[in-house]
Amino acid sequence: DRARGSVLASDAYFPFADGIEVAGRAGVAAILQPGGSLRDPEVIARADEYGIAMYCTGWRVFRH
Repeated sequence: DRARGSVLASDAYFPFADGIEVAGRAGVAAILQPGGSLRDPEVIARADEYGIAMYCTGWRVFRH
C-alpha cells in the first residue's frame, strides 16, 4: 500500500500483465501509458481486476 492512490505513467506499453499486478498490489489508482502491445486486452483486463483506471495515449515520446 506504499503507493496507495498514486498514478503510474509509462513511456512504454506493458507487454505483459505482471507489471499491472505489481502496481495493483502497491495500491496504484491509475496508469497512463501509450498502449500498443499485442497483449493490451490482457493488460487492460488485469487493470480492471485491480480497479485501476487505465488511459492509453497512443503516443510515445521516447524513441530508440
